[in-house]
Amino acid sequence: MEQHVKNLVMDKRFFSIVSLSDQTNDKDYWLSKTPIERMQHIELLRRINYGHGATARLQRIFEIIE
Repeated sequence: MEQHVKNLVMDKRFFSIVSLSDQTNDKDYWLSKTPIERMQHIELLRRINYGHGATARLQRIFEIIE
């Protein structure tokens, strides 16, 4: 997956800027996908945003305060 993330590029032919008040069919698109497909895309976005550190485990800190 790491190599796959490095090779991603934006296809600017399909990129557009719209107003936040415009109605979109994003919800319908994602509801048409299976839960597995949605989770796979979330994982891809997470790795794009956080890079190599996305695969590291979360640090856990346990402290007792009296």
